[in-house]
Amino acid sequence: MAHAIFWAALTCVLYVYFGYPLLLVAWSRLGRRQVKKRDWEPSVSLLIVMHNESKNVRGKLSNCLDLDYPKNKLQIIVSLDAPTDDTEALAREYSDAGVAVMCSHVRRGKAGAINSGMTMARGQIVVFADARQRFARNAVRELVANFADPSVGAVSGELMLMDGNGREASNAVGLYWRYEKAIRSMESDIHSVPGASGSIYAIRRELFRPLPGNTFLDDVTIPMRIVLSGKRAIFDSKARAYDCVTETPEQEYEKKVRTLTGNYELFAEMPQLLLPWRNPIFIQMVSHKAGRLIVPHCLGALFAANLFLLHGFYLLFFAGQLAWYGLAVMGWISSAQRFRRQAAPAAIPLAESRKQI
Repeated sequence: MAHAIFWAALTCVLYVYFGYPLLLVAWSRLGRRQVKKRDWEPSVSLLIVMHNESKNVRGKLSNCLDLDYPKNKLQIIVSLDAPTDDTEALAREYSDAGVAVMCSHVRRGKAGAINSGMTMARGQIVVFADARQRFARNAVRELVANFADPSVGAVSGELMLMDGNGREASNAVGLYWRYEKAIRSMESDIHSVPGASGSIYAIRRELFRPLPGNTFLDDVTIPMRIVLSGKRAIFDSKARAYDCVTETPEQEYEKKVRTLTGNYELFAEMPQLLLPWRNPIFIQMVSHKAGRLIVPHCLGALFAANLFLLHGFYLLFFAGQLAWYGLAVMGWISSAQRFRRQAAPAAIPLAESRKQI
C-alpha cells in the first residue's frame, strides 16, 4: 500500500508542475489559435476598487490619467468599500479631472464594490485594476486591441514583479511568477486562461453578470463565466502592470492561502467547471487550478508513505525531501534578504503548498 500511495502522490505532483507544462508546450505548437488584434479605440471604463488605500490612491489615479488613450473615451471609476482612512477624500481630489468616485459606508467586500462600480460603467470594454500596481502607458490600448477579435471576451494583462533596483525580480517569488506566466501564455495560445491577473484585466461589458457577495477571486470567476458563455479569455504580455515583489515569504504565503481558499469557493459556486462537456478548457482547469489544490495533500501523502519505505532509492528520496524542506524553512525564517533570494529559490513555492496542509 505504501508503494502505491508513494508513486500515485509523486506522479500527481510531477504532473502538475512538470508534466502539464510539457503537455502545454506540445499542445500549443500543434493547435495554436491566433488572436486578430487591431488598433482601435472603443469606449473604456477603468474600474478600481479600493478599501484603505490612502498611500496608493494619488499615485494610482495620476497613473490612470496619464494613460495613452483618448480622454473622451476613457471613464475612470473608483469604487470605495467603506474606507476608514483618507482614501475617499484623496480620491475626490481628482473629481475635477473626470474621475468618478462612489463610496459605500458599509463593508461589502471586493465583489460588492465591483458590482456597484459596474452600475456606473458606460464603456464597451471594462478594465479592472487594483490600487497598488501601476499601468504601462500603453496598457489599456494593448488590452482593447484584442477585442477586435469577436471570439475574445476577456483579456488578462501581464503583472511584472520588480525588485528594488527596477529590474524584474529574480528571487523565489519572481522566478515562480515567470513560470506561472509561461503557463498562462501557452494556455492562451490553445484556447483560454483559467483566470486573469487581478491587477490588470478587461472584459466586454455586456458579458458581465453581478458577482455573489462571497466571491473570493473575481479575476477567476468573471473570466471563467465568459469562457463558459462561449468566448475566449486570453493572456496578452504586451499589456503590463508593475508592482514591487512581495517583501517577505510570510506575505507571499498569506497570498497563496487566499488564492487556494478562493479556488475551493470557485468550484463550490461553479461545479460545471469540473464537467468536461460544459467547460471547453476542462483539462486546463483541472491541471492548473484543481491540481494546485490537490498538491499539498499529495505532498503530505508522499512524505507519510516514504516513512514506511526507508530503504534503497526510497531512503535517498526521503533524505532529499528532508533537505528540500530544510532549505525552504531556512529561507522562510531567515531575516537576511540575500539568503532568502539565493539559498532556496526553487524550494519555496512547493514548500508553501506543503505548509498549507
